[in-house]
Amino acid sequence: MIADRTAFIRAETRLLPVPHAPEISLYLADEATALWQKTEDELGAIGLPPPFWAFAWAGGQALARYVLDHPETVRGRHVLDFASGSGLVGIAAMKAGAAQVIACDIDDFAIAAMSLNAAANGVPLTSSQDDLVGQDQGWDVVLAGDICYERDLALAVTDWLFALQLRGAAILIGDPGRSYLPVARLQHLAEYEVPVTRTLEDADVKKTSVWRFAMPDRIPGDDLPCRR
Repeated sequence: MIADRTAFIRAETRLLPVPHAPEISLYLADEATALWQKTEDELGAIGLPPPFWAFAWAGGQALARYVLDHPETVRGRHVLDFASGSGLVGIAAMKAGAAQVIACDIDDFAIAAMSLNAAANGVPLTSSQDDLVGQDQGWDVVLAGDICYERDLALAVTDWLFALQLRGAAILIGDPGRSYLPVARLQHLAEYEVPVTRTLEDADVKKTSVWRFAMPDRIPGDDLPCRR
């Protein structure tokens, strides 16, 4: 089945540079609705989730740019790229010198896509289809892009990530201002003007930020660079 999905991705997408991180190329779709329909036809199912793996979302692009510009954030560390989708952020982390990246996503197509994309960029990724929310496997850094578009998901994930930061992990969140981003709990690190797909967003360019959780006292990783 993975081979079938890999062939489908190759047939229905194009290998293109990521707009805000052109050092990385991904297999990307030209138009969301058509690919969504073709995915449902391929699996003979209706009501599948959108093909998140086929687009370079704003939060992921911002995180990838931040990591590439600040490789010390991940260099030599064990990294989790949570809700990885295409694998963009994990690929950026490997290019920046991470010791290992686990790219996690529950979507079958995402697992196939991130493998293709990692190979296209000449880096290894370890993929995981497990639901890791609530788990702690000792990651040094957790990268999470575009996770705050649903209320219940955003609450569960951000509480989990905050707990990981409390024990010493460095947590970075990329987000263009989704409805359920808990801004009051976060510290701003960087802001970018990110080109996006008009069919998925309400603009051609989204102002997108990289955040971490605000902490009352200094913790490991508190020297992460800020960009104003």
